[in-house]
This record gives sequence, structure tokens and C-alpha cells, in this order.
Amino acid sequence: MSVGQIYIFRLNTHPRLYQRLRAVLGQKDLVPTSALDDHVAELFLFDFEQSGIHLSESQRRQVVSLNNSILQFGQKFMAGCVAPRSVPKNQFPLSTRHLFAADGDNLLVTGLYADSSSDLARQTAYKMFLQPDPMQEYFLSEMLSHRNQLAQLCGFPTYAHRALKSSTAETPQMVSEFLEQLSVELKPRAEIDFQSMQRLKAAENPDSKELAAWDVPYLTHKVKKAWLHLGSGAEFAPFLSLGACMEGLDKLLHSLYDIRLVNAEIKPGETWSPEVYKLDVVHGGEGLLGHIYCDFYERTNKPNQDCHFTIRGGKQLADGTYQNPIVVLMLSLPTPRWSSPSLLSPSMVDNLFHEMGHAVHSMLARTKYQHVTGTRCATDFAEVPSVLMEYFAADPRVIRSFAKHYQTQEPIPDAMLARLCASKNVFAASEMQLQVFYSALDQKYHGQHPLTNTTDILKSVQSKHYGLPYVENTAWQLRFSHLVGYGAKYYSYLLSRAIASWIWQQYFEENPFCGDAGERFRRECLAHGGGLPPRQLVAAALGKQVSPQELALALVRDLETRHSLVDRVVNACQP
Repeated sequence: MSVGQIYIFRLNTHPRLYQRLRAVLGQKDLVPTSALDDHVAELFLFDFEQSGIHLSESQRRQVVSLNNSILQFGQKFMAGCVAPRSVPKNQFPLSTRHLFAADGDNLLVTGLYADSSSDLARQTAYKMFLQPDPMQEYFLSEMLSHRNQLAQLCGFPTYAHRALKSSTAETPQMVSEFLEQLSVELKPRAEIDFQSMQRLKAAENPDSKELAAWDVPYLTHKVKKAWLHLGSGAEFAPFLSLGACMEGLDKLLHSLYDIRLVNAEIKPGETWSPEVYKLDVVHGGEGLLGHIYCDFYERTNKPNQDCHFTIRGGKQLADGTYQNPIVVLMLSLPTPRWSSPSLLSPSMVDNLFHEMGHAVHSMLARTKYQHVTGTRCATDFAEVPSVLMEYFAADPRVIRSFAKHYQTQEPIPDAMLARLCASKNVFAASEMQLQVFYSALDQKYHGQHPLTNTTDILKSVQSKHYGLPYVENTAWQLRFSHLVGYGAKYYSYLLSRAIASWIWQQYFEENPFCGDAGERFRRECLAHGGGLPPRQLVAAALGKQVSPQELALALVRDLETRHSLVDRVVNACQP
């Protein structure tokens, strides 16, 4: 635990602070408070009570013990999620043994081999890698059980209730209604995707069996190649240099929010690597809004993780001035060579826009308190601005504004641009259905206890929410590391996308460079950070209170648009 974490823990377990805060919320302060003051105070109160400060001394010791156990079981489970599987050689079909590394008399399975053209190899790797593991089952079950005990000790019916307090969804019931509605809508659409995959599989191998989970990644790639004439995706990279993409982001952000990304001078010792550069974010009327450190390139010992994090949050100072935020964007982009700049794949461009969405949220928020600055808000709302930026990264009008060959400066050809945009949407319904399945499973594991065997629960949830059958004698959930970090919040990916898609449709679909729409989105959403309850922020952004059903339908509308795009481009690609 870091010094900062220890300090925060001490504050969160400080009885006098808690008692005074509780009194202020109950009886009001001597100084009149605003709605923002009350909201932030409620957040602090919840932080106190999550630490069990309102409990008896013996119960507080129990909270500390449970948190300790949850951390330890979670770390052990995470390690097991990525551990290779050593399996006796005689359990492998003869024709596949050469594909796996030897480990004495065993063979080592390190992953799902999803890209293999051999159906038998994919099947073998899937079944071996995802075999049930009693130790992993123990770690997962204990972590879930201890989380449930912690929640109930702190006064919540389930861990999901505890995790969703102060979120956009607010309750497990809303999450359930959202997932149920989306599941119903997706079922016939995902079935069309699976039928297309089945036909492709049968054409490749007439003797093959029914479509299975190990076929989906391979056939998705094959479909992109067959329908859209895409290879590895490398053909796009010369048009997507990092410099061109950053110029495109600068133009887009200037159009939407009147801000510029300006290269700033770096003082000696200011950064942790000479490859890091610094951007000043400057508003046309308000001046300097903050700084972004860009740590974009791969290097030895650098974490292979795309992320945004805050060095210093924005807040209002006592003299009425504003403390500008400082954030870091960390990516894993290819290092420039002597003969070429850093050239990005389409997925790298998506990640760049996504993380820049977090940074823009941090820059444009103008909150009174640092505790709720920028992305310091509920998980299922913090991802909305970043997911929204992915819509810009997938829009041909936006890509056309910056995609140009790094050598000739020729713009990306229209036919290539259409194939690029369509490639991001192939089999979107079945992919979303998989996310519904994962989200529903996460909710079930963090719902009512005691649980039965986690694999039995997976079978039940999969049969209800996913179009492909469970594979006997596998335990996919024992490789699902997100259960540790996203406990009861995995649904956030889908809910954030639902809100972002609705905002896109309402604000930017007609014109992705509309400054009036950008200013409105900033004023009603980004400027508040986490300073308002997330449900209130969503209502302000969309101009209405929304239901779980309406959010599910927003995603369905988005799917229909994506499906139409793929159909148009596929038809244009046919001879």
C-alpha cells in the first residue's frame, strides 16, 4: 500500500471526521451548503461507511480482515487467469501436438489459438486452456463469498448493491432490466450473425460440426477478409501516422470545444522518459485549461496497458482562481523508425481517441472540488466521454479529415475508408450479446448468496443470454480476470455505450464537427465531472429521464445503423 493510500485509509477510518460529517448532513452546516456541497459530502460519507467506520470495533476489525482476504484471493485468482496449462501429451490429437510447446511429457497451452486455421487446433486449445481448475474455483468462490459477507456487514443486501450505490444504474434491478431488454432485442440479430458464421464454416470444411465458441474470432477475421477484402489491416497504417491522428484530434477538438493541443516545452527532469511529450490544452476564450503528458511509445519495462490517469486534479482555489488539471495518456504505439513515423492500426486509433476522451473530460471539467474532478465519477459514467470519442474515430467524415499517406500526403481513398469503417462493425450483434452474457454472469456472481458451483451458474446464464452452447468440461469464468477489478460493474461497458450512442445520435450524428453541439455537451455534461449524481448528468445531457428499456433501444438503433453500413460496403465490394 502506498503512502497516499495509507493516508486516505486513515482519513476514511477517522471517527471524529465521520461523526462531524454525518452531523452536518443530518442537521446542516453553520455555513449554507449548495447541492454540490451536499453531493460531495454524501460521497465522502459513503467512503467512510465502505470502510466500516459506523460499525462496532469488532465489526470494523472484521471489515479489515475481509478486505484483506478479498485482496489476497483476487491477486491469486488474477495470476491463475493467465497461467499456462500443462496437459499430458496423450490428451492431444496427434495432428495438433506440434502446435504446442513441450513441457516434459506434457504440452503447454498458453491461450485459445483463436487465429489458427485448424478447427481441431482451435477446439483442442479451447478445451485444454479452459479446463476446470479446483484451485481457481476455490480462489474465485472465496473472493465472491468474502465480498458478500463484507456487503452484508456494511448493511447491503448483496455486493452488487454496494458496488452500484452512487452509480448511473443505482441498483442491481436497473442493471437487470437493462440487460434483460437488451438480451431480448439481440437474440434474433445475433442469430443472423451466427448463421453467417455457420455457412462460412461449412463452406471451408463440409464435414465440420455446428458452430462453437472457438470458431467466432477466427471466422470474424475470415469474414472481414472475404467480404471486405481486408488482410491484416496493415494496408491502413500508412494513412494513420501518429502525427496525422494528432492533427485530426486537434482539428476535431477545436471544432467541438474551441480548444487546441499545443506542444509545450519540457524542463530537465520533468518527465520519466525522454519519449514523453507534453501538451498544453488551450481554450480560445478561457486560456490554458491544463496539461497532458503523452507517453505513447512501447519501451522495455513499460506496462503494456492503454490508460489515462490523473497527476493533479482540477479544483477551485481559495482565491477564486482554478487549479488546472494535469493528466497522463499512456499507450503502446510502435516507436518511429528512421524511415517512417509511428504508424497506427485502426484499433490503435480507436484506443488513442478513447483515452483522449478521458483526457478531454479531465480538461473541460471545472469542478469546485478535486474529489469529483473530470473522470472521478461513477464507473458507468466515466466511460461515456471516452466511448463517445470512439464514435468520432469510426465516422468516415472525421477519418477523412486527417487520414493521409505519410509519404505522399494523398488522402485515404474513399473505397478503403468505407472498408475500414465497416470492418469495425462486422458481427456487432453477436459481440454485444457476448458482453450481455459476461455482464449478467458478473451480476449473478455478486447477487444473492450462497452460490452453487460457479460453472453451473455460468451454464444457466449462458443458455439464457448467449446464442452458442456451453462447452462441456470447460470453466471459462476461471479465466475471466475482470471479475476482480470490475466486481458487479462489468455492465458499465454496455451502459456507457448505450448513453454514448444516444448522445452521438442526438448531438453529433448529423454533423460530427458541430461546435454548438460540442459546447452544449461540455456545459451539460463534461463540465460537471462527478459533481452531480450520474443519473442527473445523463438526464441533462439527453434532455429527459431515461429508463433501462430506452437505453437498451438506443444500442439497438446503433446496431441497425452499423448493420446497414456493413451491408452497403459488402455489396459495393462484390464483383
